[in-house]
Parts: sequence; structure tokens; C-alpha cells
Amino acid sequence: MATTPAAPDRALITTFGRLVEVFSSLEQRLGASLEERCGIPHSWFEVMLRIARSEDGQVSMGSLAEQIALTTGGVTRLIDRMIAAGYIERVPCPTDRRVNFASLTPAGRAKLQEAAEVHAGNLEQVFADFTGDDLRRLDELLDRLRGRAGTG
Repeated sequence: MATTPAAPDRALITTFGRLVEVFSSLEQRLGASLEERCGIPHSWFEVMLRIARSEDGQVSMGSLAEQIALTTGGVTRLIDRMIAAGYIERVPCPTDRRVNFASLTPAGRAKLQEAAEVHAGNLEQVFADFTGDDLRRLDELLDRLRGRAGTG
């Protein structure tokens, strides 16, 4: 008679734990490199990257909060620090005065370029043993998982 494993021993819990473990380790390693070599935390890089990739090069605070999993207050504090550093500026919405957009300054674009080069080099090292097929399959699986998580 087959029995169901106890909840803590279920394979999916282990799989998810491995995913969290890998993310945490890479976040620490890659984030430390960005901080050391470029002088910015990984969270700043992610914000600048999302702004640069957005339509018209600007993102509303609410949209940023959703994309980087922070409260609107958390995003506001993060953006305030990035404004003080000279990388981001607030741009008022022309049609709704309650809405502000975050946009990169020229210094922010330059810092993003510098950080992207460092980050790409670090990722190339991390994924050096992966084939093109491996990376395509990983992307497919992550896209499916993102869709199931409601973020894709």
C-alpha cells in the first residue's frame, strides 16, 4: 500500500526550496559584485533596468512596486535614495497629477551601462557550463513558472 509522504518530505517542497536557495545564493554573490565594482546595490540595478526597458523610458511608482515586490512606500524610499544619488528623476504625469513616473537621468543611464557590463560578465561565469539548449529550456520553464505565479 503506497503512502503519501509527510508534508515536509514532499518533492515539490524540496524543489521550491532548491529554487529559493539558488536565488538567495546568486542574489548575494551577484549583488556583492555589483556593489563592489559599481557602487550600487542589486535592487538599484533592477530598478534602472526596468525603467530603461519600459515604454518611453519611464515607469509609474505603482508599477515599479508591483514589478520589484515592494510596497509603494518602499519604492518611494528606494527611489528617493536613487534621486539623491543622481540616477533617477521624478517626472509628473501630464494627465494625472497624482501619478509620478521614475525616469533615468544621464548619470543613471551611464551607471546602468556600467553595471550591465559587470552583471553580464558575472552571469556568463555562472552559466558557463550551460549549453544554448539548456538556457532555452530554462527560459521556457521559468516563463511557465512565472505564468503560474501570476507575474507573467
